Amino acid sequence: MRGALPVTEVDRLGPKADGQLIERIRNMHDLSRRHLLKATAAAGVGAVAFPGIAAGVPGSSSGSSVSGSVKSRSAELTGRIVRPEDPGYAKASLGWDELFVHYPLVLVFAQEAQDVVNALTWARQNDVALRVRSGRHSLEGWSNVDNGIVIDVSELKSVRIDTASRTATVGAGLNQLEAVTALGKKGLAAPTGTEGSVGLSGATLGGGFGLLTRYLGMACDHLTAAEIVVASGADGAGAIKVDLQDNLDLLWALRGAGNGNFGIVTSLTYKVTPLTSVAYVQATWKGLNDLYGVFDAWQRTAPFADNRLTSQLEIHKPQIMLFAVLANGSEAEAKELLAPTLSVGRPDVSVQVGSWRDIYAGFQIPSTNEPANWKFNSQFITEPFPDKAISLIGSFVQDAPSDDSNYFTNAFGGAVKTSEPTGGTAFPHRDALFYAEPGAGWGTRGNEESGEPTTPKAQAWIAEFSQALRPYVNGAYVNVPNVGMQDWETAYWGYNFDRLRKIKAKYDPHNVFQYEQSIPPWC
Repeated sequence: MRGALPVTEVDRLGPKADGQLIERIRNMHDLSRRHLLKATAAAGVGAVAFPGIAAGVPGSSSGSSVSGSVKSRSAELTGRIVRPEDPGYAKASLGWDELFVHYPLVLVFAQEAQDVVNALTWARQNDVALRVRSGRHSLEGWSNVDNGIVIDVSELKSVRIDTASRTATVGAGLNQLEAVTALGKKGLAAPTGTEGSVGLSGATLGGGFGLLTRYLGMACDHLTAAEIVVASGADGAGAIKVDLQDNLDLLWALRGAGNGNFGIVTSLTYKVTPLTSVAYVQATWKGLNDLYGVFDAWQRTAPFADNRLTSQLEIHKPQIMLFAVLANGSEAEAKELLAPTLSVGRPDVSVQVGSWRDIYAGFQIPSTNEPANWKFNSQFITEPFPDKAISLIGSFVQDAPSDDSNYFTNAFGGAVKTSEPTGGTAFPHRDALFYAEPGAGWGTRGNEESGEPTTPKAQAWIAEFSQALRPYVNGAYVNVPNVGMQDWETAYWGYNFDRLRKIKAKYDPHNVFQYEQSIPPWC
């Protein structure tokens, strides 16, 4: 599991410069071969150089609260602005997955919604390519762009919890660990993913699932309202309210297709649920000898177990791991519900019972040797894997490019299938038994060239692994995009895609928000 930032830490980026990297940015001819390839690949994405940036970006104080479109002909960037010549640029422009490196023209770290309005207006008026970023976990680097503007909402970290109405309104910059912690202090919870440093808004807007999914449903199912900055008029921007009364069609679209397609979400309101305690189970089988028995027992029971129980498998070359959370349950009950899987072989089993906040924080300890580079492929499974598919998993994992590379699964069923919210969602994979992804991780963080020797093998492994399992899987998950997939539109959103295009045409007719697999407007 990937690590997380401390709960109270806001990434302010210290003043220390990475001199060599900054010099390399100033002198593009000195880029490594890897960076040259990235820059070349970005050339077809609409990145536009803006010469005036070198002289500095205007940075007036932030304006008043947003109530409508900004149509000023002299838009200025506000918020915390980072340019290529600034000491913090190298750190500010780096994403979690270091396989993807970009050099934006400017990064704007919004301090309030008006900064987002100003940045979007500025980008439109100056014809500059833009991307939106929060947790930096865009798994194909699509939240960054060469020679464009990155509008970063990660410092919008407000939290307002109404225990009476059981709602929470949070800034779009909260990561999942911060959200779980804030809600946990009030004895409340909402579903999130299991990786604390991932942005809450990004996870939610694509769907969002983890170890409370079968109990509470998808994260997007709990989204009841949002504030979103959209393009307005010929070259303006403004914030609009989205809920069950206003712009309901857009609320539906944000629940599963909201990442970078329609606008920039600055705050989200969730329905939250009381949760007093959970039982957290970890089990480990050494090696892969028990793979067939473990996987088959898990896939035939986990999606149909008590709805309070959600479980995951991680299959690595050295070991198979199971993680499970039973909401409002005991150690004995958790072990009983997991008995069909735990009875296979002789796993090492541990159980913790405590608050969800404390349990979640316990498995978010950052790893100092986490790989720098990652590549994933997402899959949904609607029928149990036959023997051949499980054998394929075993053979590919045995030949994995690193011990961090793995095959990951998350059980569905339960509330995912039965608890779609009022107004519906764009997330279409309600009938899946489980979600799965092959993932390859390699290289050392902070070393630009560290991944080069292993990269071809890792990329070939993930491609061949994914292709081998294609006969047994259905669809894909937009938060874990499959680059190069044919018919990715229907793989992510199924029969909802045409409706999403019409909503796109309504709220972003000029296709201001676009990236490699963004939703195009209905023409």
